[in-house]
Amino acid sequence: MAADPSTPNLSPTQMADAKILRGQGGETHQVAEGDVPVLTTQQGVPVADDQNTLRVGARGPALLEDFHFREKIFHFDHERIPERVVHARGYAAHGFFETTDSLADITRADLFQRKGERTPVFVRFSTVAGNKGSADLARDVRGFATKFYTKEGNWDLVGNNIPVFFIQDAIKFPDLIHAAKQEPDRAFPQAQTAHDNFWDFISLSPEATNMAMWIMSDRTIPRSFRFMEGFGVHTFRFVNAEGKSTFVKFHWKPKLGMQSVVWNEALKINGADPDFHRRDLWDAITMGDFPEWEMGVQLFDEEFARKFDFDVLDATKIIPEEVIPIRRVGRLVLDRMVDNFFAETEQVAFCTQNVVPGIDFTNDPLLQGRNFSYLDTQLKRLGGPNFTHLPINAPKCPFHSFQQDGHMAFHNPKGRANYEPNSWGGPAGGPRESPERGYRSYPETVSGDKLRVRPELFADHYSQARQFYLSQTKIEQTHIKDAFVFELSKVETPAIRARMVSHLRNVDEALAKMVADGLGLMELPPAAPPARPVKKDLKPSKALSILENPPPSFAGRKIGVLVSDGVDATLLGALQTAAKAEGALIELVAPKVGGVTASDGTVIPAKQKVNGGPSVLYDAVAVLVSEEGAKLLAREATAKDFVSDAYAHAKFIAHVPAAAPLFEKAGVTDMDGGFVALGKAADAKAFVQACRALRFWDREAKVHAV
Repeated sequence: MAADPSTPNLSPTQMADAKILRGQGGETHQVAEGDVPVLTTQQGVPVADDQNTLRVGARGPALLEDFHFREKIFHFDHERIPERVVHARGYAAHGFFETTDSLADITRADLFQRKGERTPVFVRFSTVAGNKGSADLARDVRGFATKFYTKEGNWDLVGNNIPVFFIQDAIKFPDLIHAAKQEPDRAFPQAQTAHDNFWDFISLSPEATNMAMWIMSDRTIPRSFRFMEGFGVHTFRFVNAEGKSTFVKFHWKPKLGMQSVVWNEALKINGADPDFHRRDLWDAITMGDFPEWEMGVQLFDEEFARKFDFDVLDATKIIPEEVIPIRRVGRLVLDRMVDNFFAETEQVAFCTQNVVPGIDFTNDPLLQGRNFSYLDTQLKRLGGPNFTHLPINAPKCPFHSFQQDGHMAFHNPKGRANYEPNSWGGPAGGPRESPERGYRSYPETVSGDKLRVRPELFADHYSQARQFYLSQTKIEQTHIKDAFVFELSKVETPAIRARMVSHLRNVDEALAKMVADGLGLMELPPAAPPARPVKKDLKPSKALSILENPPPSFAGRKIGVLVSDGVDATLLGALQTAAKAEGALIELVAPKVGGVTASDGTVIPAKQKVNGGPSVLYDAVAVLVSEEGAKLLAREATAKDFVSDAYAHAKFIAHVPAAAPLFEKAGVTDMDGGFVALGKAADAKAFVQACRALRFWDREAKVHAV
């Protein structure tokens, strides 16, 4: 068909207005007037150009990040007709994202345009290494994946509770996960990294040193999903209506503050309640105590990226909040549990490539590889290319495409047209691309030879690891040291232990010596030669510490109250009142789950029987027993554990004088500043206020002398 000489120079916008289509050979033809829907991806994202793949220059290679092409060809490839490899253990909830600060000048992304507007979301938390049936309190990175159902399609922010990652290039991801998972010859240990393969890989991969510091910190044993931060990890782009790009890094800040458990506590929680995190989220939402996070963004331009000490495309690095402050732009609230775990939590499919107009990728090699990988992962797990038709994955905005058939196709094109361009006018011809509304990638200029290399700045593997360690309090540094000693003590090969210590010498000499001593190394190995000099002048960042950022109150926490028959009804009532005023919960633990008879004759039901409600399940404890009750419980091993574990884990402990026999039998005789005596109703309020500190850390050094 010959080109129409009357329309050779029309812009895409003019052609759209005139209802003129350009064919694949450049020819143009006019279609009939009618209500023509906009062509979208299966995620509901409007398509700007359905004729050309995204490439480097007019004659350059195609790019993996072309998510429209990938989705289109992927679906075509599978038109003719099981547990996640990573993040298998997950739990999720519905909610909303509310924009609190418009970013209309920074991005054209619809959800950031109007202050006060709410966007439906689905959030899945997970552990990385463990199998689906593993325990919640494994030492592991936590996934923090959010699906935004925006008016212009689905946006998936697939992040973690740690802002850096183990590797810089996605080509190493299979190796990382193979090393972290069960060793293939013996199929154990699972949900644990304390074994030879993992530390062999880490110690041979200096780029993982920064992440090693994070995973040995308390960040990997969070008290609750509700008390942990989230991060987008990578550097992304915002693109505004004028096409201007701004780099962005995404953060989630928990309203209730950060909190973790201690390692011995985590081990016991896994035995007492392997569903601890799941139960916590379920209880909070079903009781109306909706978890909430603030979304923060770090925004910066090309000039900053050029001058920064590290490469912003390196996923093993952060930009400290003191260097670029966090701008709070919205809030995330989870207010509804799923109706069916399998249909929603198990079948939800997150893909990093799912972005909307106004949000774009950078050339971070880990992000680029994730964009390629996730689609194939969903095909394997969900059995076919139509997983986007599942309600949990389907956009909540209108979506139209010509993709058809395949395994379990819920939606197929109606009518004659199942391709484009076509000559069928109006609705009969199906959807059309929209240059105005459609997604357009930022036209970044790129050039260079095709090489398998990494940028020079990627080679600084120790400077930020050192900065992270020095940003921790002495208590947190001790926990990091203890974690390294524990993990490496499970490594059977001495050479691997020594090699890891050689890397730690580039982080902090004192840390390396303490770990070496804890492992019983006969001599300190030489420091691993750094590829680039270690920067020792980086300032500590307060934002990197959990304990330097305490919660605003004791809200959302739980107090376990050990009671017996004859419990002082007035004191118990005062404690319940004080906890409620603080926004905390009270849970009664008794010799029998049926409850106890209080001093005023009332029968009070219990939540837990004493051998099923250990103190590790609570943030603080109170022992409100009668004299007879204390004598009875002093003969019960789990009651003694209730007290001794709370003491060992540095928790605040409220008590009445009658509890003395139980404390004595439990070996707890040092009533330090973490103990609060309850003699009158006013003491209950003082106890709850003391609990705002979460732990009485001064006790820890006395309890753990080794």
